[in-house]
Amino acid sequence: MTNDLSQESMRDMYASMGISEKIYEYGERTLQTLEKRFLQIDKRAEYNQLKVVKAMQDCKVSEACLLGTTGYGYNDLGRETLEAVYAAVFHAEDALVRPQITCGTHALALALMSNLRPGDELLSPVGKPYDTLEEVIGIRESKGSLKEYGISYRQVDLKEDGSFDWEGIRAAIGPKTRLATIQRSKGYQTRPTLSVAQIGELIAFIKGIKPDVICMVDNCYGEFTETIEPTDVGADMCVGSLIKNPGGGLAPIGGYIVGKKECVENAAYRLTSPGLGKEVGASLNALPSFYQGLFLAPTVTAGALKGAIFAANLYEKLGFKVVPDGQTMRHDIIQAVEFGTPEGLIAFCEGIQYAAPVDSFVTPEPWDMPGYDSQVIMAAGAFVSGSSIELSADGPLKPPYAVYFQGGLTWQHAKFGILKSLQRCMDKGVFPREKIDAFLSDSGQTVV
Repeated sequence: MTNDLSQESMRDMYASMGISEKIYEYGERTLQTLEKRFLQIDKRAEYNQLKVVKAMQDCKVSEACLLGTTGYGYNDLGRETLEAVYAAVFHAEDALVRPQITCGTHALALALMSNLRPGDELLSPVGKPYDTLEEVIGIRESKGSLKEYGISYRQVDLKEDGSFDWEGIRAAIGPKTRLATIQRSKGYQTRPTLSVAQIGELIAFIKGIKPDVICMVDNCYGEFTETIEPTDVGADMCVGSLIKNPGGGLAPIGGYIVGKKECVENAAYRLTSPGLGKEVGASLNALPSFYQGLFLAPTVTAGALKGAIFAANLYEKLGFKVVPDGQTMRHDIIQAVEFGTPEGLIAFCEGIQYAAPVDSFVTPEPWDMPGYDSQVIMAAGAFVSGSSIELSADGPLKPPYAVYFQGGLTWQHAKFGILKSLQRCMDKGVFPREKIDAFLSDSGQTVV
């Protein structure tokens, strides 16, 4: 046994994990074309890492901040300092960062319900919102929806090329328009993700028509993919989940709302109670993972970005439609691959599950998941249940049978998961083996 790691040793290790020589060589050859892009991602991660450390230093994070509280949570130093850190990272006036916010949908519902009143109108200028928000809004009937409280909803779809319908947005803004919700990521759609610059342009356009419109950005999956955030370009609120990018894979639960002080205070009063707001809400034992997760978030996000780009290039070369494509600059960590058949979607998710550190022996199956209008298949052998900054993939079983891949706490694990998905798809006949043979032959590789 030697300490020297040869190419043969690496190939053998992948073989022991179920990756054939053909798939391994295809991956390695593809990686050679991505070195410059990966270097750019590392540079952004370095900048964002320094941004987070500076915020922690400026806010005087101390060992006492990690201790937590119980009961009412009055005078919770760690909770208050953490929220100051988030406000500093996002260059915002205030922040609400709590374990009592159960998920991203809860954070979004909280921001909407606390800043809208009966008679107001909610506008989505970027088309259909994520599936779970349909019941929050009342697009699909549900108990406690905004619709039940007399809040109306209007939607302007994106154009076919993914650009904004400027005239449609102008026509949709009226006297009752109070809040515009802007979903940064694609959700279960195959539209382009919005860049921070595009979001800033949209916010400026909306406020140019009606300055008092609150602009809220659903920032899920987008944090730290760029060096600026939507609050840097005019967003009044930025909302997300801690079991996605900003939790760094360590946060066990939680969500955040950052932005204008009044908007955040409104959300705090809705989360707890009028008269109490941010003053209550024990942090329990969550603070160390919240702080350390945020510290790790820039590098964890960088690894997930590399995984998304790697997946796009591998599947694109095999003829599948990928969104975004293999060359496009990234503004979130999600990679969509359209298979056109349920078999392809299921095989991909099986491969991701079999690559997991937890429950790798489990085979995922489609099921009727709450909040969705069709069966959904999810693969996520994660340390934190449902954490989609960890290696995961999911998709609704309906045309175009697209899978949405994201995460990987390390680039190395993301790489293995993608190769495992590819292996599973090839073994189940989702694409012919000859396609990889042709690629390797064209690039001077010969694999038996």
